[in-house]
Amino acid sequence: MSKKYPITVSSWTLGDQCKFEERVIAAKEAGYEGIGLRAETYVDALNEGLHDEDILAILDKHGMKVTEVEYIVQWAENNRSYEQKYKEQMCFHMCELFGVNHINCGLMEDYSVEHTAQKLKELCQRAGKYTIGVEPMPYSGIPTMKKGWDVVKASGCENAKLICDTWHWVRANQPIDLEVMKDIPADKIVSIQINDVWERPYAKSILRDESMHDRLAPGTGIGTTVPFVKMIKEKGIEPKAVGVEVISDAILAKGVKEAAKHTYDNTVKVLKEAWPELLED
Repeated sequence: MSKKYPITVSSWTLGDQCKFEERVIAAKEAGYEGIGLRAETYVDALNEGLHDEDILAILDKHGMKVTEVEYIVQWAENNRSYEQKYKEQMCFHMCELFGVNHINCGLMEDYSVEHTAQKLKELCQRAGKYTIGVEPMPYSGIPTMKKGWDVVKASGCENAKLICDTWHWVRANQPIDLEVMKDIPADKIVSIQINDVWERPYAKSILRDESMHDRLAPGTGIGTTVPFVKMIKEKGIEPKAVGVEVISDAILAKGVKEAAKHTYDNTVKVLKEAWPELLED
């Protein structure tokens, strides 16, 4: 297991119906070093009656850490809801609580590069010492790495970076080739998320449904994960977390322990082939 680049089971991989300790145990038994939490799954833990000190005690009891925090959205709106403002502050609190230094962020709304960059700058200022990781998604306002980099670069913020996700990369019809990232410095990629895809995508109008319900474990689809990870390694990227984000109704239907084991075991197969150093202590 990599201590430098923790193999992390992303929040959605284990769904939102399990108890916090159940999530931690499933991840630990599968072999993961870290778990990801969304603001919602953190609040779910609080709603169980847990306090921050209880959450930290459970993590310590099982030798686990939170290594991925997400997900700030709607940050480019001129008039944001209190819910989104509060969610953003919750993510900052989670970073402080768990010692995580980056937050995954997405943007569904489509604005110009100039407007988006200005709003990203404002978000980065509010984030302070934390890194804002912008995740391009094909059905979003930042569909490609190109627009993502245009926005991050134009923001002028040192703590504005990008996240690379296999599923989003492939479904944006970007070749798995270093050429796509030729203008992006390696240190401007803060983390990665890995998974795999079916050969045939959902229709464009419902592509987000595929993303949220029908992803595949790394290496179990059309074979995009190994070349994707090799590309990341060759670029010289040092991901703060290697998130395994496999959002799948079918996999999760087998239970959180099986979902954790299935995704971790297949991740190990991919990393042994593509980046074996990640599995070393």
